[in-house]
Amino acid sequence: MPTVDLTADSFESTILDNDIVLVDFWAEWCGPCKMFAPWYEQVSDQHDDVVFAKVDTETEQALAASFNIRSIPTLMAFRDDIMVFSQPGALPQHALEDLVGQIKALDMDEVRAKIADHESSHQH
Repeated sequence: MPTVDLTADSFESTILDNDIVLVDFWAEWCGPCKMFAPWYEQVSDQHDDVVFAKVDTETEQALAASFNIRSIPTLMAFRDDIMVFSQPGALPQHALEDLVGQIKALDMDEVRAKIADHESSHQH
């Protein structure tokens, strides 16, 4: 599946409407982003059940700011509308493949339970 460009308008609906969404925050001037882009495209072709999205931090500055993007590329992954991964830096292709497998293997009931526990322990 080819990658899709996300904007502030399409971001939320894309995350909500798909089980797994990877988001690559990038910019045209960023050397590591250009190195990472072909790997990201290749891995996206192997996973029709995952949305591989890109956010151009130059044209979508408010969206990048809302996620506190400080360095690019930054890769985020969402599953069932929950951010399950966020890391700056270009991943090697094999690590990206591995990450997709790990996200698919997550027990989301367990993830939601951990979030609920975390939130309840931080309420006064």
